[in-house]
Amino acid sequence: MTDAVTICECFARDGLQHEPTFVPTDTKTSLLEAFAGAGFRRIEATSYSHPRWVPAFADASEVLAGVTHRPGVAFKATCPNPRAVERALADLDRGAGAEELSLLVSASESHTGKNLRTTRARQWERVEEMVALAGGRIRLIGVVSVAFGCPFEGQVDPGLVAEDVARFAGLGADAVTLGDTTGVATPAAVSSLFRRLLRAHPELAVVAHFHNTRGTALANAVAALEAGCRHFDSALGGVGGHPSKIGYGAGLTGNLCTEDLVSLFEAMGVRTGIDLDALASVSRACEEALGRPLHSMVARAGFRHSAAAA
Repeated sequence: MTDAVTICECFARDGLQHEPTFVPTDTKTSLLEAFAGAGFRRIEATSYSHPRWVPAFADASEVLAGVTHRPGVAFKATCPNPRAVERALADLDRGAGAEELSLLVSASESHTGKNLRTTRARQWERVEEMVALAGGRIRLIGVVSVAFGCPFEGQVDPGLVAEDVARFAGLGADAVTLGDTTGVATPAAVSSLFRRLLRAHPELAVVAHFHNTRGTALANAVAALEAGCRHFDSALGGVGGHPSKIGYGAGLTGNLCTEDLVSLFEAMGVRTGIDLDALASVSRACEEALGRPLHSMVARAGFRHSAAAA
């Protein structure tokens, strides 16, 4: 394979939301600068979630003000409701806002209630309000959580997910992310859904966001790649999952490891644009920031290897 992919580094948002200890603002901004320096062109930087619910991001505005905003690099912030978008736009007006905003829905009623404290119908009303507030001033990324299965309701209808993606596309979203929130996807289900969506929306960037709860994230990423997906989310060290105060999921709820994904894709001849030496350095910096070894296999085994090795 020679196709290029875009990997969004999610350590600073989806990764840190799971951490019980607040990571200092200057540490976050230093890591975000290092991510950009390693070659990531999309970086999930923070969330405008209410600090009472997700205290890890009480410094969202300070983080975005502290990073270098540069051509070709998009820092993304999550917005769960209209008030969050208002905060994001206020930062944008001050010259220190995100380049992208994520707008969230869940594919099941139960997860919507648990994660967003509302109903699916009401959340879609919020999304429409958020799109109107944004007014075309900023790139919008739709997110469909529990797209492959819900921890409360079990199987999710792929047709419902397809409807959600079409609805985001109709609202003008620049991309739509499919979240395997608790790692229940299989390669067959991934291949089927991505082929369906990419046929229906050939101009839309459909992003693969896999969790490694059951050890299948890399296999699912390859299945998505072979189905035509060229946009992926991952987090250094495989950190993250659900916010620490929300008790769903079990085992290792973290994200697909960026180190492992980049290493595999590069070995397959898939260009990521990421410098492997710089990636090794930022991997170590992430472990230092959290004060413990993280979950990347490649970080333990080494970043350089031959694709032709027997």
